[in-house]
This record gives sequence, structure tokens and C-alpha cells, in this order.
Amino acid sequence: MEVGHRPSPHKMRDYWALYRKRTYVIISATQIAFMVAFFGILELLGIVRLGLAGFFATAFVAAAAMNVFTITLIHILGRPFRDLVQAVVLVAGEHSGATPPNPNLPQYERDGFRDILQTVYELASKEPAAPAQQAIVADQVLAAGIDHAATGVVIMNPAREIVYSNSKAPVRVSPTGKNILELVFPEDDTLAQWLDKVDKTKVNAEHQWARVASKLPGEQNRRIFDVAVNYRKDSEAETVITLFDRTSTYMPEEDELDFISFAAHELRGPITVIRGYLDVLHEELKPVLKQDQKELIERLIVTSNRLTSYVNNILNASRYDRRHLRLHLSEDKVRAIYDTIADDMQLRASAQNRLLVADIPDTLPTVAVDMAAAGEVLGNLIDNAIKYSNEGGLVHVVARAIPGFVEISVVDRGIGMPSSVLPNLFHKFYRSQRSRETVAGTGIGLYISKAIVASHGGTITARSTENEGSTFSFTLPIYDTVAEKLQKSNNSNQSLIEHGSGWIRNHSLYRG
Repeated sequence: MEVGHRPSPHKMRDYWALYRKRTYVIISATQIAFMVAFFGILELLGIVRLGLAGFFATAFVAAAAMNVFTITLIHILGRPFRDLVQAVVLVAGEHSGATPPNPNLPQYERDGFRDILQTVYELASKEPAAPAQQAIVADQVLAAGIDHAATGVVIMNPAREIVYSNSKAPVRVSPTGKNILELVFPEDDTLAQWLDKVDKTKVNAEHQWARVASKLPGEQNRRIFDVAVNYRKDSEAETVITLFDRTSTYMPEEDELDFISFAAHELRGPITVIRGYLDVLHEELKPVLKQDQKELIERLIVTSNRLTSYVNNILNASRYDRRHLRLHLSEDKVRAIYDTIADDMQLRASAQNRLLVADIPDTLPTVAVDMAAAGEVLGNLIDNAIKYSNEGGLVHVVARAIPGFVEISVVDRGIGMPSSVLPNLFHKFYRSQRSRETVAGTGIGLYISKAIVASHGGTITARSTENEGSTFSFTLPIYDTVAEKLQKSNNSNQSLIEHGSGWIRNHSLYRG
């Protein structure tokens, strides 16, 4: 049933006169009552002796004087309200006979009321569409625009039901008729977990995820999104999800990483066989081998073990991209990390006519580390410094303690990099045009290094100046600062990884 407005018996032009009359009557009655009560109290207390006639005469004279004063103030202070009413009456088409209020009066220019009157006149000069029709047109345009946008949009109500989604959003209808958002979030950082958290602690919040797939690897029509969520508690549109389809950017890397993971998995079998034969040879031939022969076999065993670790790290990196990298960290010295790769690195430096110097004090605090994984990171950085430094150049490895961490840096004075290269260094398979032309490689070393460092709860950074050299640094947590967390999680690294911030959200993040 439609409810209409009851027609008023008065015109709008009558409002000011009625308002003024009602105001004067109320003020006069109030002040007379006040004065009667006031002088009555004075009479009762014996402060004044006026007699009955004098009492009422004095009260009414005082009330009249106050009325004149108050009405004068109302007339002066109420003028803007009077002019506003007259302006509305005028633009509504009712002729009152009064002169239209002038917005250019000096007083109105000083206090800003000029703009109010001017706005009333300007609004009256426009020809607005009917409100209902205007709302329908706006809704249609908005819906068509959102559906045409390249981004997906999903809106959820406070019950977390999907009340709107455009055609680009990965939403399907379940057999029960319920809309379902098809996104595979990290197992320990899901949308539902985040909403549970902010619902208890926030009124407004926002969050982002990178590389969130709509389906598991291998399933058809798989798309990969960067996801941004905005939350406003108890709003009709409480949760707004914006999805940026990055399939064309991420899928080639996904396919390449899947291929590398498959190749690494296939290599693991032959490497295990080689390691087994080396162990047998080492045990069986130990009594008859000369010392240099024993050292050679031991070196082969160490190298094959390291190769196994590298293959495992490639497999880990592919899992890490899906948020599943697991490491077990133990207490050790930074010097011990370098010692595991020192011989190989010195050999590489000598073969390339480079000088490799390590300055790692034994007095540094111990760190929480997976020795094989951290050794791969340091080896990758040293190997890159050797490849990109100049003939006869110096590669310097230094370590120092900083708050909460030990920072390990590899410094060269080689060809360096332009600033445009730095933001992409830690992308999978990224190689600059210059590096592709001068140095062989796959472009996955720095990506794996960053995965390993982030899985320790540290950061990896790059600074470089073209033709002057580069400095790559990474941090490992001081053991004492994380010992309690590690002990509670059986030395697992999961308590050190922050999925809500840091590089997992943005693979192109760098610091310099």
C-alpha cells in the first residue's frame, strides 16, 4: 500500500509568519511566568515589599522589557533563517510578494551564508529527473559498468552470503543453489580465517593476497588472481572482494615451475643411486685408498649431498609458491654455513680469476638455520657475484649483527645493474636483457634464494649501481630471539613466516 503525504492547510509562504508568531507567544509566556515566579520568591523571602498591585506591575514591566530585548535579538539572529525560507518559497513557485533574499549582502559574504542561498537558487535552475527514474538508470549503469570491468567483483552480506558478483568473478552455483567463491587460499591464511579475526577486532579493514588460484594445479579453466578485500562491519555490503585476473602473467611461470619440479623429481632418483655407490666405495675402499684419493671421494660425497639438497630446494620452491614450504631450523654459526661451501666457491673463483674473501667473525650470535638451504642461498649469491664481476675482481662476503638478525652480504665491484632491473630480480625466471646476452642461467636462483630466506623469517635485499657493482644481503634470525617459538613448534619454521605481509603478497618486492 502506498502511503502519501497529508496535504497541509497552509502554504509554504505562510511558514515564516506562523513561526514568528509562535516564537513570540512562547517567549512572552515563558518570560512572564519566569518574572512572576522570580518576584514571588523575592516577596516570600522578604527581600522586597511591593504589595499585590506593585508585585504584578513590576513583574509584567520586567517581562515586557525582556520580551522587547529578546524579540529584537531573534529578529537580528533569525534573519538568515527567514531569508532561507523565503528563498525556498520563491524557487518552489509560490509568490509571497516579498523581495527575493539577496545572497550578496556583506554579512552573508562574511559568514558563508551567501553560498547556502546561492546553492538554493542554482539547484532550482536545474531540471532533475524524477528520483525513482534516476535511481533506476543509475543502478542499470552501475551494474553494466561493473560487469564490463576487467576485474572481478564479489559482494557479501554480514551472513557471508554472496549477494552480488559480476561475470569476471570466479563464482559458481552449488547444487543447493548457493553461490560459492572458487578460490584456493593458503591453508593458514584463508578468507574465512581473516574475516573471523577482523569481525572480532575491527570496524573497517582491508587485506590482500597474491597468486590465488581458482582451481588446483592440473584442473581445467584454472585462473590465478591477485585478491583485495575490503571489510566494513555490519554494512549491507560488509565484504567487498576485488579480483585482478593475472592468469596471463602467472600461468607461464606456473607451467615452467611445474616442468622444473618434474625434472628435479626425476633427477632425484639417479642422484640417490650415485650417492649410494659413493658411500659403498668410501666404506669398501677406505683401507686401500691413499689419503688424496680418500679426500677426493669425500669431496664427491659432499658435492652429491649438496646436489640432492639443491634438487630438494627446487621442489620446495614449487611447493612454496603454493604456501607449503617446510623447513626445520637448528642453532648454528654463520661461519659454519660458509664453511660448507667454501671449497667449492674458492674453486669457482679461482677458475674465473676472481678473488674471494670472507669476513665472518666467530663472535657473531648463533642463528636459527637450515644449513643446507642457507648454504644454497649463500652459494647462489657468491656464484652470481663471481659471474658478474670483472676479471681479477674482488668478491667480498661480510656478516654483521643487526637487531634480531645476522645480516650476510655479498659485495662485488662488477658490472652492476640499472635501477629498472631491481624490482624484478626475485621473479621466477626473470633475467635482464644484458644478463641473457652475457651470462648463462635459468633465472630461478634468486627466486629460490628468496623462498628459502623468507622461510627462515628473514629478508633478502639488493642494491646496485650500473658499472660500479652490486650488494646482495640476506638476514637470518638470531637463535635466542626465536628459540621459544621453535621449541614450541618442534623446530618448524612455520611460526616464523608471516603470510599476511612481506614478499608472499608481492613477488616483485625489493628493498634498496
